[in-house]
Formats: sequence, structure tokens, C-alpha cells
Amino acid sequence: MTAINQSGWRPTTPEQGNSTAPTFTGNKALMLEEALIFEIGDRDTTGVEVAAPVTATSKLGGLARSAPIGLPGLSEPETVRHYTRLSRQNYAIDLGLFPLGSCTMKHNPRLNEKMARLPGFADVHPLQPIDSVQGALEVIQQLAHWLVTLTGMHSVAMSPKAGAHGELCGILAIKAALEKRGEGHRKVILVPESAHGTNPATAAFAGFSVEDIPATTDGRVDTAALTARLGPDVAGVMITNPNTCGLFERDLKAISEAVHAAGGYVYCDGANFNAIVGRVRPGDLGVDAMHINLHKTFSTPHGGGGPGSGPVVFSERLTPFAPLPFVEKRGEHFVIVEEETAQDHHADSFGRMTAFHGQMGMFTRALTYILSHGADGLRQVAEDAVLNANYMLRSLEDVLDAPFAASGPCMHEAIFSDAGFAEGFSTIDVAKALIDEGFHPMTMYFPLVVHGAMLVEPTETESKATLDQFIGALRSVAERARAGDPSLRTAPHFASRSRLDETLAARKPRLVWQEPEAAAVAAE
Repeated sequence: MTAINQSGWRPTTPEQGNSTAPTFTGNKALMLEEALIFEIGDRDTTGVEVAAPVTATSKLGGLARSAPIGLPGLSEPETVRHYTRLSRQNYAIDLGLFPLGSCTMKHNPRLNEKMARLPGFADVHPLQPIDSVQGALEVIQQLAHWLVTLTGMHSVAMSPKAGAHGELCGILAIKAALEKRGEGHRKVILVPESAHGTNPATAAFAGFSVEDIPATTDGRVDTAALTARLGPDVAGVMITNPNTCGLFERDLKAISEAVHAAGGYVYCDGANFNAIVGRVRPGDLGVDAMHINLHKTFSTPHGGGGPGSGPVVFSERLTPFAPLPFVEKRGEHFVIVEEETAQDHHADSFGRMTAFHGQMGMFTRALTYILSHGADGLRQVAEDAVLNANYMLRSLEDVLDAPFAASGPCMHEAIFSDAGFAEGFSTIDVAKALIDEGFHPMTMYFPLVVHGAMLVEPTETESKATLDQFIGALRSVAERARAGDPSLRTAPHFASRSRLDETLAARKPRLVWQEPEAAAVAAE
């Protein structure tokens, strides 16, 4: 940790970047170097004057504080500047292209935000009387109708809070259906190599054993290997379509028919539904359950740990086992169905996924997006996402190895590898150099079926001008990697921090600040 000099400022150090002209403050133009709040604050003072407390008998008993709290004291402008400067160090979709493959970091339309902030939506509470939230329940019911219609499925569970949560919902429904049939002995879930990484984790969490199915040389499921493995112990298959190589699984219908014939179920990871919405209905391909990430397809906010939303659509075969609760219209009145009887269509529900009914703010945003686009607009969303990804693929395949380019167009994302770089150079060097170009790096080293993978997803919300700028930056960096430019090995050079030991930071993070003297003693 850099010491503060007598003026209160910290001089720049090599750890703060590779600038050849260090500054007194540590700042680089308007890229401001910001110390920790404990380093800029004084623990002996406070930014406000607090009147001395009236002497009274403490009601805290033995829980009263016996030592100073140790928080730094700052004035109001110091506090505001500190957090504003920290916020400027965050990269966000409102600043520029976010090319993270598989994540679909797309623009969040401001119309969605305006609707979500309307009174009655922004302040709705899950324990309000049903009669006071009829509008909110109608939003949930309308969104559910759209999701069922767009997927060609039979029903939908709205309560799952994220994609992986939705996966668990679908797998638990499959588990309940098998137990109802007296086939609880089916304990194997088949997961292709091209599936999302959460798929095997979800199956294992639900009590199944997972077996991998290899991919073909063109990046798709080896259908022959999958069908050969089907048997009386197989509960089903979890398949991502389009898959994590950015390719459409053309044999999914044949796979579904084979799995059904063998007595299993088909779970489709619908995280990449944004590439086919309005053009392909998963229900027509024999899918029994599929989650939909509202942020990826319907533009609700993504990142920051939530709030997420991953509704799950079900086939008619699995609808009786779907979770509670759900919204239903009875006459002109909307109700929340909390319990089911033997005569109802969810009579064999496996139970609940959450305490309440889901993320109201995400539902409002997603429905706004759907209604503002309409059926034809949603179809164009998929077409533009695929167009942008293929433009990226074909513009870069001469300088970056594209392992599946020969097998035809990609879907919503383009995948490249580090093949062709000079000896000693790899994907991490390209990613770090992109930071100097002003771009967040693409997804690195995923999927694992491609060595040194670089997965790029431009989404449908980026203009050609933005794509051209990113393509130009990535071409430049790739050419430097092919030529063996040594400066790539120490990139980024213009960020507030240069290349860090990310493994050490992840495994041994320093989460509690200590006084420099205490830290030195602890180190000794």
C-alpha cells in the first residue's frame, strides 16, 4: 500500500500503471486516482457537528460499544467526490460496447425504466391485498402469456429469480414427474460439452449424476453419441440452444424424439433465446422445460448480483409438476394460486421456488420491451443480433482464428481462439490490451471446448459505427499479438491499475482495511 505524503496525496507508483511520466497526485489526466475512504478520512473527526448526548441510563446493557467505531470522518464534498470517483471506475453499458459473449449485455431502454418507476409498480408489496394489486397481477399474467406464445410451450412459472434458478426449477419438475411415474431410479442427466456451465452444477445439486456428451468438430452435439447413451437410467438431457459456441443445434428435434422414446425429458437452456425469439419456438422442437433470462432477451438490467428473473416454460407433460404460486385470471379478477387440489392443473406441483411471485420490476420492464417491439419487432431483434455477430465474425476471421467459421454462420455470438499468436502470447494479452483501447474485454477461456477462447457478443443494440470501432481495435491488438509485440505482456498501460494477479486476488482477497502500522505488524 502506498504511503500518503505530507500534503495528503500519494505519488504514483509502478503498481498504479506504466505511465512514463508519473504525476504527483497519481492521477492520469481526468482518470482520477482514488484512495480508500479510510486513507482520505480522519478517524478522530467527523464531517458534521453532533450535539453531546443527554446523560441517561444506557438501555443497551452489555452490548454498549466499548471502543471508538473507527469510521473515517469526511466532509460532505469529500464524501460525494469519493463515491463519484469510484463510480467512474466502473465500466457499464451506458459507457460503451460490452462484448461479453454468453452474457448478452444489451442496452436497457429508458422507456422500460420509466414504466418500472410508475406508482403501483415501484412501490408494490407482495403482502398487499389481492384487490389492491390487480394491475400488477395483470402485468405478470400478460408477460406469462407472451412467454408461452413466443416459445410455443404450455405453461410458465414466473417465480424463478435467475437463469440457474430456472434451471433448478425445470430439473425439479422433471424429477417430480419421474417419481410420479415410479421411475425415480433414473438418476443420470446427459449434458453436452457445448452447454452452459451451470447445467451440470444444477443437475448435480438436484441429486442427479452428470455424464458429458462430446461435441462434433463443427461445435455441435454429437447426436450419435447422445442417442447411444440413452437407457433406463437416463432422466433426461440438458442442452443449450443456441449453444455456447454461438451455433444452432440443428438436430434438437431428433434428439428430443430419441430422449422421449427412451423415457426421458428434454431441458433446454434458453439463455440464448435472444438469438431465435420470433423465429423459432422451442416447443416445436420437443422441449419439455426451458428457462428464459429476461435480461438477455427482453432487456431488463443485468449484472451487479441482481435483481434477476428466469421464468421457466413447460410442456403439457410437465405442467402438472410446475412450482407454485402462479397468477390466474378468473372471470374479470386476477388471483394468485398458492395451493392446488387434485382436480387442478398443477396438482402434482413440486412446491415453491421462492417465498413470493418473482421480480415485479423485471416483469414490468420485460413486458414494456415486448409491447414496444411487437411480434415483428421481436423477430427483428433476433435477426439483428445474428447479423451483428456474423459481421463481427467475418470482419475478424482473417486475423483471429475462428474454429467454426467454416461450418456456416454463427448465431448471436462469434467465437475465436488464440491460435496463430506469437509464441508466449495468449488470450489474456489481447483482453488486457482492449482495456487500453477503451473497451471491456470479451469473455475469455469459455467455452472450454475451444482453446484460448474469445467469445464476442455484440447484441442487436449496437450500431455499425460502434461495431466498426471495436473491430478496428480488436484487429489492431490481434495483429500485435501475432507479431509478438512485447508491450502487450504488460497491458493495460492507461488504466488506473496495470495487470494484477487475478488468481491471488480471488483466492486471498484483502477484505478488511488495517492501519499501515497494524498491517506491517501482521505481516511480520
